[in-house]
Amino acid sequence: MKDRKVYLKNIKRVVIKIGSSSITSRKGGLDLDNMTRLIKEAKNLIKKGMEVILVSSGAMAAGFEYLGIKKNLKETSDISLLQAIAAVGQVELMKAYRSLFLSKGIKVGQILLTHEDTTMREQYLNIKSTIKNLLKLGVVPVINENDTVAVDEIKFGDNDELGAMAAILAEADLLIILSDIEGMHSCDPKIHSEAELLSFVEKIDNGVEDSAGGIGSSYGIGGMLTKIKAARICTFSGIGMVIANSRRDKVLPDILEGKNIGTFFKPRTGTKVKSIKRWIAFGVRTKGCITIDRGAQEAVTKKGTSILSVGITAVQGKFNRGDTLKVMSAENVIVAKGISSFSSDDIKKIMGKNEKRILPLYGKELCGEVINRDCLVVFDNEI
Repeated sequence: MKDRKVYLKNIKRVVIKIGSSSITSRKGGLDLDNMTRLIKEAKNLIKKGMEVILVSSGAMAAGFEYLGIKKNLKETSDISLLQAIAAVGQVELMKAYRSLFLSKGIKVGQILLTHEDTTMREQYLNIKSTIKNLLKLGVVPVINENDTVAVDEIKFGDNDELGAMAAILAEADLLIILSDIEGMHSCDPKIHSEAELLSFVEKIDNGVEDSAGGIGSSYGIGGMLTKIKAARICTFSGIGMVIANSRRDKVLPDILEGKNIGTFFKPRTGTKVKSIKRWIAFGVRTKGCITIDRGAQEAVTKKGTSILSVGITAVQGKFNRGDTLKVMSAENVIVAKGISSFSSDDIKKIMGKNEKRILPLYGKELCGEVINRDCLVVFDNEI
């Protein structure tokens, strides 16, 4: 069904990701006018009973302005300098959010995250609890990448993936990504005049990925590809996602009312993905990879079995028991992710063998499931 209103009924909790281009001016620095308008719209959602979580870029731009540095991100290659600028800018960014939200009678709390913060299960659950308790206190969580330590995110982020992770952590119903574009197009509208806005994306396939464009604004570091990745994460987890232009008047209420603006990505319906499996799929970085044959792939994807040693054909990487692995098909397409019961060295000993062959060679210790079904997340398309 391609009526987005069906999927926007009864939205209770929404994550709003605001890109750098949405809160920075053409001259650089924070665009307080646009920030004020967006916060006013967010307040109206709160008045209607919704819970709002903000994921905001902009620390770098705020830091450049505050320090009087005239270079933008693309012209700067010194990572340690960028980290210092981000440290200063994050203070200015939160100062602006605190002041603007407080003028509407709303308090805010800051959460700074990196991918490493979600790797350990205990830390992951602590983050979830912090978000939950802030919302209980009537406080709007403002989440940003901790750019002062997250080197990789300075290079490749733009917080789209962080927005998706925040939506998972918050158990949100919807992620709204606000940027300087109207949505996703059939091809790059900056190059092709015939590009058409895609209003409703039912499934993210290779055609959708081919339509993704390149890097956007001078202060942003992501592009359409990072938004597609965020959409994959959200839709797989049963969370809808919208990409829309932040400078469109009434953009937030119009989205929640189901108006046909921006691009809506349909969430996967049916069986809900358990919280621990969302963590395995997206919260933990993989340490290695195993390849399985076609018979094992069919058993895993269609019969819901665990992964056994007999179906493994290759092992890549050095990993330990308890590490998270990618599971690849014979065609080198990701099938699943899961927590390994054995080290890479042990799997190399037993791969391709059944229990009857393993037992006399290595004993009961290496007889068992390589990845138990309860610790395995199977994907219906590539993540």
